[in-house]
Parts: sequence; C-alpha cells; structure tokens
Amino acid sequence: MTRCKRHKEGNLIMRVVIVWAAIVAAGVRLGAQAPAATTVDQSLRVEIARMDSLLFVAFNAGDLSRLKTFFASDLEFYQDNEGLENYAQTMKDFEEMLQQPSRIRRELVPGSLEVYPIKNYGAIEVGSHRFCHEENGRTECGTFKFLHVWRKTGKSWQLSRIVSYAH
Repeated sequence: MTRCKRHKEGNLIMRVVIVWAAIVAAGVRLGAQAPAATTVDQSLRVEIARMDSLLFVAFNAGDLSRLKTFFASDLEFYQDNEGLENYAQTMKDFEEMLQQPSRIRRELVPGSLEVYPIKNYGAIEVGSHRFCHEENGRTECGTFKFLHVWRKTGKSWQLSRIVSYAH
C-alpha cells in the first residue's frame, strides 16, 4: 500500500471517529438538557397520604367494617411470603388478625412515601411500613415494603392491587 493511500485511509478513519464523537457528545448534551422526571402533583401526594393514614387508622383501631371500605371488590393482594389473595381471603385474614389478643399496629416509615399518578385510573403508592405487636412481653416489629394501586371512582379511592414484599 502506498503512503498516499494509507494517509487517505487514516484521514477517513479519523473523520469517522470525529463524526462518531460529535454524535455521542450531542446525545450527552441532549440528555443533560432533557427535563427531569415528572414531578408528582402535590395535591395527589397529599390525597394518597391522607388515604393511607385513614386506612391504617381503621386497621390500628381494629375497625373491620371501616377497613373493608378501603378495598375494591376485585382486590388482588400479592405477598411474597403468602402468595396471591382476593378480597374475600384478605378480609378473612384481617378478621382473624384483628381478633388476636395482641393487637398489631402499623406505621408508615417517615420519608418512605412515594406517589405516582396513573392516567385515567388513580395512583401508585410505594413505601415502607412497620408492623409491631406484643409477644412474650416484648414489642416485636418488622419493616416491610409495599406498593398500593389506588383506583379513583368519582371522589372515592379504593385499593385495587397490593404488593407486599421484603418480609
């Protein structure tokens, strides 16, 4: 290969590298200029935090009739250590749990609440919560993660899907 031909091929390779670098740099600049993730409407966050609080006021008080109103009849409750349950099974579990002599209390872990809208449906609530109860004279607690799917019908909110995990 002649020196001139090698020089031309070297220039072509250099131009390809420069064009490629320019494309990559432009992509990086575009990415840097892209808007941040959609921020959640604060009113939705406040509303879901309120619903979470009301749900667990009923739970902590052992008020099964009030507790039932927070769940849709087509509820699907997924739990990593117990599997899938429907509305009837979940309400039976609550009834049995609330009849135990040692009352279980739930609290939302401060700072863990995340809320995301679901267009034309409702909202996703993600967070961590602690459940505590007395056992053998000592308070036993566990912290677990959850994902709640809230359905809004008119002005009413109900849980339609629950995922409880990290037990």
